[in-house]
Amino acid sequence: MTDLQSTERFSNRVADYVRYRPTYPTALLRWLHDTQGVTPDWRVADIGAGTGISSKMFLDGGHAVTAVEPNAAMREASVSWLGSDPRFRAVDGRADATTLENDSTDLISVAQAFHWFDPVATRREFQRILRKDGLAAIYWNSRRLTGTPFLEGYEALLQTYGTDYTSVAERYADEPRMREWFGAGWRTTAQFDHCQLLDFDALRGRLMSSSYAPKEGHPNHAPMIEALRKLFDACQADGKVSFDYDTRVYLGEVA
Repeated sequence: MTDLQSTERFSNRVADYVRYRPTYPTALLRWLHDTQGVTPDWRVADIGAGTGISSKMFLDGGHAVTAVEPNAAMREASVSWLGSDPRFRAVDGRADATTLENDSTDLISVAQAFHWFDPVATRREFQRILRKDGLAAIYWNSRRLTGTPFLEGYEALLQTYGTDYTSVAERYADEPRMREWFGAGWRTTAQFDHCQLLDFDALRGRLMSSSYAPKEGHPNHAPMIEALRKLFDACQADGKVSFDYDTRVYLGEVA
């Protein structure tokens, strides 16, 4: 079961999360539609939906979306943003206790949040809410750690100043672990390029949306922001830096 810390750790970061967290590449949804048999009439349950970034992608693709999110502040942000769309609803639920009906879902979406879930209890719940032959798409934006001076400097900054950065980073699953989780239902994986072009204020907001970035008042906060300013000034081009990701998606049935 997801622990209380994981469900509440973003409560004081919602504003930064809404403004500065990346979207997901449109190529991901196009891949689901064009190559994996997903159609816009499929009902989507977006588990750990947060502020609605992933839900918005599926709404834009024509889907009806139920956003399942235990954090009240994040759930309220999603309703404020997307609640005027009649195809959207948000419920107070967890990955292992979604509140959704049996066989009510065609496609489960999990964006960025899977590493907080209890894999065994989550699998059991997904089996319950998915219809026969329904699919689960589990995906996240994986920040590139190398390749440019900025990316390498940003990783060094997190290693130096982040509170529990290493333990959080190590929670993300790789393909062998995802294959094991899906078991016989495993279908395929794909990867897409993605990036944000950020000025300094947006870069600062992106950093502060991360749960391991020390908040104002923590002894690491001021030196971290000073180091971020120096890194930005050294790497910016035309007033922006490129914050690059690999968006990885794992797809299968939860048999």
